[in-house]
Amino acid sequence: MNAKVRGTLCGIVAAACYGTNPLGALPLYAEGVNACSVLFYRFSLAVLLLAVIMAVQRKSFAVTRRELAMLAGLGVTFSSSSLSLFFSFYFMSAGIASTILFVYPVMVAVIMAVFFKERVTASTVLSILLALAGIALLYKGDDGTALSTIGVVLVFISSLTYALYIIIVNKSPLRMSALKLTFYVLIFAALTVGVMSLTAPANHLQLLTTPTQWGFAVMLAVLPTVMSLLLMVVAVHDVGSTPTAIMGALEPVTAMIISVALFGEVFTARIGLGIVLVLIAVTLIVVGKNIHFNSLTRVVSPVGRVLVKLWRWKS
Repeated sequence: MNAKVRGTLCGIVAAACYGTNPLGALPLYAEGVNACSVLFYRFSLAVLLLAVIMAVQRKSFAVTRRELAMLAGLGVTFSSSSLSLFFSFYFMSAGIASTILFVYPVMVAVIMAVFFKERVTASTVLSILLALAGIALLYKGDDGTALSTIGVVLVFISSLTYALYIIIVNKSPLRMSALKLTFYVLIFAALTVGVMSLTAPANHLQLLTTPTQWGFAVMLAVLPTVMSLLLMVVAVHDVGSTPTAIMGALEPVTAMIISVALFGEVFTARIGLGIVLVLIAVTLIVVGKNIHFNSLTRVVSPVGRVLVKLWRWKS
């Protein structure tokens, strides 16, 4: 398979998988399991699953001290992103948190442009703007009350650390399979969460006591952890940090689809318009390198007319 096609497919599926975080976390919260415990089981079960896969495939577990140090840094960075996101669920709805989290592609694009001199194309800028507009439409304010400041700060920390994780994966000299990289990253992520639980009495590690709790923990280990991280590493290596980050727009779309399909949220024209904008943004970033400014104008004009009609229909 062509590397760009493979990377694009992996980026899309990785984003969709990562968007299932609330589906596993919120039911566990409802049963009194705290954030550190949820993440510890999520990471630990994922490590066990990856270890079995590597053993069956007879993959080497060997790493050098230098590689181990970099993997530890990645583990701490990724766990910091997950911890801040899961703690934000205490202060705002998971849907709103997942929506705000999408500022990370902007952070990736800015960091890559400023520190690594990556060229910012017209299609990249347009993709970011369209995706942000779509995410803004997907946000459904409940009663006009202001969002929690603590919650917003936590989500921004999560966005920044996730952006840094994507960039480090792309720019680090690590040359190993996505399987091995993810295995060691999650070991250090689990250790970080374990240490965090020792310093936060309210978030001490708890035992899971029912099959339902274990089921949600396994789901978190498989979909938003193993699947998402493995595919994200492949996408970053094949198509780069910025395109992979922008394809992450599908994360809140996934959350919205789950809400409509499983939790009875009403699907409105506003939501439909937001999803259309996100899908256009993802499509542009996939083919954007081959599109010049004049071509973008010819593409955007008819799309704009359709969006205006949809907006009027919504109103």
